[in-house]
Amino acid sequence: MKKILVLNSGSSSLKFQFFNDTDMIASGAVEQIGESKSSAKFVYKNEDVKHNHQIKDHKEALELVSSFLKDKEILKDFSELDACGHRVVHGGDKFFSSCIVDDKAIENIKEAIKLAPLHNKANLDGILTMKALASNVVNVAVFDTAFHQSMPDYAYTYAIDKDLAAKHKIRRYGFHGTSHKYVSELAAKYMNKDINEFNAIVLHLGNGASACAIQNGKSVDTSMGFSPLEGLVMGTRCGDIDPAALFYLADKENLDYKALDTLCNKKSGLVSLCGYNDMRDIDETKTTNDNSRLAFDVFAYRVRKYLGAYMAVLPRVDAVIFTAGIGQYDDKLRKAVLSGLEHLGISFDEAKNNAVSPKNEIEVISKDDSKVKVLRINTNEELAIAKECIKLIK
Repeated sequence: MKKILVLNSGSSSLKFQFFNDTDMIASGAVEQIGESKSSAKFVYKNEDVKHNHQIKDHKEALELVSSFLKDKEILKDFSELDACGHRVVHGGDKFFSSCIVDDKAIENIKEAIKLAPLHNKANLDGILTMKALASNVVNVAVFDTAFHQSMPDYAYTYAIDKDLAAKHKIRRYGFHGTSHKYVSELAAKYMNKDINEFNAIVLHLGNGASACAIQNGKSVDTSMGFSPLEGLVMGTRCGDIDPAALFYLADKENLDYKALDTLCNKKSGLVSLCGYNDMRDIDETKTTNDNSRLAFDVFAYRVRKYLGAYMAVLPRVDAVIFTAGIGQYDDKLRKAVLSGLEHLGISFDEAKNNAVSPKNEIEVISKDDSKVKVLRINTNEELAIAKECIKLIK
């Protein structure tokens, strides 16, 4: 039985899950690392363990995780681990799959920091901290971008000066790749299809949202681009926008690039339209608040539009897959996206959609005679990372 720790390191946070093979045993999160008031919550069986004191850095946070696992007699110390899997947001154009972390991998992750400065630096800090605490443990990097490296050049190329694009590595990279890969493989297995012959459109809809066109088990297009800002409307991100609108705002409001970055990434999307960045709040208020109604409709329309676009991209669609927080739990949003798409071979079953249960890993929400099967699947990126660790250490 392999002992696997999965880490998701943020600039001021650390989330973990501990697995025995593919069975999740314990989990937790340390928040506000480096701030005056840090907090931690760990979960084992039905017990919650909480800490509220200053945690100065990721090393101290990981030591706290180690202490918790020891107290629960799960692990004596990190040296007993078979592997530690790390979510790494950006692999640039160097990583086509997950990898065991060696010196070259560290250098390439460092190089990609310029493409995702907040995320990759924190991800690398988590890797280096684990290596310092347990030098014998195999570290595995699993990249959000790797699954999308199979996109053809005409799908990832932007029509800007090619020399500038090459110099600064500007292209479509795509994100949420671990989730897109995980749920598409589950769907293929559920439908008794060879993943190498399986075509699907995955709609990963959460506070961050992206669509992905999958042909023969590989990503051929995705809505997120150079950064996670492009594509669908999200909780606080604008998604697709005419760049000229930003040039215009910069001129009229005297905004520098940092202000524009904050506007697009943190003050746009659903929250800019109605004040809520949580679709549950929007669902509750959209019948009485027209701003909430508009935010819901804008979000659903953008998803529906990408779904139609990817129906055109793929030669055949076996399944449309809804996943992540909104995709898994919001029946109203799924209905808004899917209703009236019979001309595309999608026959939506409202009764099945209303009856879904999050406890079920996979459920069908299309009619039996639908040419394209529609599935609601629970994603699990941490489990996907644990499986990558097991595969690589073999």
